[in-house]
Amino acid sequence: MARSALLNVMVQAATKAARALSRDFGEVENLQVSMKGPGDFVSAADLRAEKILREELSRVRPKYGFLMEESGEIEGTDKAHRWIVDPLDGTTNFLHAVPLFTISIALERDGEIVAGLVFTPIMNELFVAEKGAGAYLNDRRIRVAQRRDLSQSIITTGIPHQGRGNHPAYLRELAPIMAKSAGIRRTGSAALDLAWLAAGRFDGFFERGLSLWDIAAGVLLVSEAGGFATDYTGRKSALHADSLVAGNVDIHRALVDSLSKS
Repeated sequence: MARSALLNVMVQAATKAARALSRDFGEVENLQVSMKGPGDFVSAADLRAEKILREELSRVRPKYGFLMEESGEIEGTDKAHRWIVDPLDGTTNFLHAVPLFTISIALERDGEIVAGLVFTPIMNELFVAEKGAGAYLNDRRIRVAQRRDLSQSIITTGIPHQGRGNHPAYLRELAPIMAKSAGIRRTGSAALDLAWLAAGRFDGFFERGLSLWDIAAGVLLVSEAGGFATDYTGRKSALHADSLVAGNVDIHRALVDSLSKS
């Protein structure tokens, strides 16, 4: 694929941050003896990766602003452009030496996501998309799966855990989808879920309570791969809502129908 100059900047920044995360990931198992140690270590890994991403992106586009998971919003002098960055999506996986974690970078222009990247450092899979130019995995064009029925589909989701989310409400939403689908999966990274959906590995996705840095790049990947991503009503952009449901036209519709009744 032919990448734009801006997408090349994003790829170079992600590649450099990924090297740091990969080195840190190799040390995780040695830190499991201390609960305080691993937690602090993961925070340091997050911040180190975020610092690299900010420095690399600012070096080439110094006027652009940022919205970053760790550092929050940083205004730029160019009000039309903003980088949306999650340096480590899947922190709990990282902490437990599970290689399902990602770097996610999106570029927002005048309120619209125009470029996105999700990179898995350990698996070395690079998902990229630009508005109107399609979605790619390691330079190979990808499309959402074409399965039309939930009974043939694998659905991925984020599951509430200790201290987070409305567990009874989630179970009400999950039950009918679980009963009708071919299987439910949870990777622990919304960015990875959406990237794998764009690549046809998963057929649908739903979750509440996500942040913009979790999904900005992934939503563009899904859209450019021929899929749909909205809130649970199916009417509002997932980027500006407290819920996200995604899939091809048929699976998206089936999930929206189910979730709207829960």
